[in-house]
Amino acid sequence: MELMVRLQKQLRNFRLDVDFAARDEVFALLGASGCGKSMTLKCIAGIEQPDSGRIVLNGRVLYDSEAGINLKPQQRKVGYLFQNYALFPNMTIADNIRFAAVGTAAEREQLVAGNLARFSLQDLASAYPRELSGGQQQRAALARILVSGAELLLLDEPFSALDSYLKWQLELELTDVLSAYDGSALLVSHDRGEVYRLADRAAVINKGQMEAVHTKQGLFQSPDTLAATLLTGCKNVSGAHRLAEHRIQADDWELELETHESVAEGVRYAGIRAHFLEVRAAAGPNVFCMEVVRVIEDTFSYLIMIRRQGTQARMIRWELGKEEWRRIAADTLYLYFPPDKIMLMEH
Repeated sequence: MELMVRLQKQLRNFRLDVDFAARDEVFALLGASGCGKSMTLKCIAGIEQPDSGRIVLNGRVLYDSEAGINLKPQQRKVGYLFQNYALFPNMTIADNIRFAAVGTAAEREQLVAGNLARFSLQDLASAYPRELSGGQQQRAALARILVSGAELLLLDEPFSALDSYLKWQLELELTDVLSAYDGSALLVSHDRGEVYRLADRAAVINKGQMEAVHTKQGLFQSPDTLAATLLTGCKNVSGAHRLAEHRIQADDWELELETHESVAEGVRYAGIRAHFLEVRAAAGPNVFCMEVVRVIEDTFSYLIMIRRQGTQARMIRWELGKEEWRRIAADTLYLYFPPDKIMLMEH
C-alpha cells in the first residue's frame, strides 16, 4: 500500500509545496495552525484541487495536473477523519456506519455490527450524533471509515477537541486501529507528542514548505531547521556562529560550547532541550557557573530559569524533577552542556 504525493497550491499568505511518499506506515506532518497541513489532506481527498502536481495511491492516479486527471472524492478510496467528525446529523450511528459500508447486504450488516462492537458503540446504535459525546462521535467516525474499504486513512488533528483523559483513551484505541490497518495513514497535528507516539516517519511543514522527512526519532533528536527544533518542543535556542570544527559561540547565551557534531560554516542557531543539562561540581569543558534567575513550579517538575553568572544573557530553561531540585537547590550551580545534545541549525 503506497501513497505518492507531490502538490503545489497558492494560498493567501504562502505557497503550499509538499512532496513525499508513504508505504504501509503512519506518516505525519507536524506544523503550527494555518501552515497548510489540513489543506494537504483536503487535496489528497479531492475536497480541494491543487494548482499542480500528482497524487498516486496504490498505483491509481488520483490527481495529475499534466494529464488532466482529478478523481472525485468518492472515487479515491480515501477515509478522512475530520476535526468535527462530519457525521450525518439526521442518521443514527448505525445508519452512519451502514451508509459507508461496502459489500453485499449481509456483508454490510456484518461490518456494521462488528465495528459497533469494536468501538463499544452497541448501546448507541440507535442514537443520533447530537446525543453523543465528542469521544463517542470520533469512534463512530472511525468505524464509518473502516467499513468503507478505504485504502488510506487521513487523520486531521484527531484529538484536538478532546479533554486530556479522553484524548489518551482514544489515542490508545487509534493505536490499535492503525496497527491492524492494512494500509497507510497520514496524520497531521500540531502536537509533537501525538506525532512521536503514533507516527513511523514525519516531516515538519512550515508556512506551506515541507521540510526533510525523518524517522520520528531522527526528527526529534536532530531537527534540521529552527522551525523543526521549535515544533519538536525545544525551548532553548540561541543565535550561534562557528569558532572551529567542533566549537561554537552561542551568542544569546554568551557561552562558548564544544559540540559533538561538526559545525558547518553557515550555522546560525544552536539549541539544547531543557532536560539535558547536568549538574557538576566545578567548571570545566562545557561546564559553566549559572545563576538561578527564577524557579517555576510545574505539575510534576520545576522549571529553573538560568543564565551565565555575571551576564545579562538570554535565560535558559532547565527542567528537572521536584525531589531532585529540592535536593540541589542553590542560587548558582555549575551546569554541563553535553556536546552530543547540542543541536545545530543553518536556517
